[in-house]
Amino acid sequence: MTSLKETLGRYGIWSGGLRAEDPDGLTERAEATAELEELGFGALWLGGSPGVRHAVPLVEATSRLVVATGIQSIWQYGATETASEAAELEAAHPGRFLLGLGVSHAPLTERYRRPYATMVEYLDALDAAGHPAERRVLAALGPKMLRLSRDRAAGSHPYLVTPEHTAQAREALGELPLLAPELKVVLDSDPDRARATARDYLSMYLGLPNYTNNFLRIGFTESDFTDGGSDRLIDAVYAWGDDDRIRGRIDAFLTAGADHVTLQVVEDRPRDVLPRDGWRRLADLLK
Repeated sequence: MTSLKETLGRYGIWSGGLRAEDPDGLTERAEATAELEELGFGALWLGGSPGVRHAVPLVEATSRLVVATGIQSIWQYGATETASEAAELEAAHPGRFLLGLGVSHAPLTERYRRPYATMVEYLDALDAAGHPAERRVLAALGPKMLRLSRDRAAGSHPYLVTPEHTAQAREALGELPLLAPELKVVLDSDPDRARATARDYLSMYLGLPNYTNNFLRIGFTESDFTDGGSDRLIDAVYAWGDDDRIRGRIDAFLTAGADHVTLQVVEDRPRDVLPRDGWRRLADLLK
């Protein structure tokens, strides 16, 4: 039986645009997802707190690609409903869906209370509804959530991290659980322009304490969070530059212990525009 790590492969794509609700754009999203499969990516991670329903048409448009929620907020979707929808999708397309769960952020969620305890309760409810632990991963940053990913899930999908965090996460998880960090990519070799594009996108995350606290744990300081992020921070959480530099940055996560790196192409244009040329270039440089 093929393991989850083997099914996902080394590289996936993270996209908020492919999660969109607009039914008029479904054909384009399905075609883009099918192309990702043809390009050789093993998984698509849907951003923007997607539910299982957002994965269904994209699973149906492909034959091998794993579609994952990256990450579904536990405050937004009930555990029993999630388990039922995931079971239905699994029955129709075995092994093609992976449930990614996270606690989101206090500034984004009025109900945000006791995030760790609430995640444990959510996992208990999933277990009671029959959802298998090996078909879910957690968006774990800190030590407690990483241990929970090891003990109650197939592993972890950390967002907005560095190779240094990846090495720490691997140590916390041990050898067997999946470790699939997200990495943002700017396909631009001009340093000023690439960092400007990166800062414009990163700035919104620097107002979320879960991320900034994690950066502080791994050696950054408050000064790294001003003006959209210091060069040091930008260069740590982004891969930018020519093909060799970007490939080297991706490889650094694998060397640090990642099993699968999920790549988010960031461009200087509206976020709902799918970066399909960028995905093609990534596929070429990863060959």
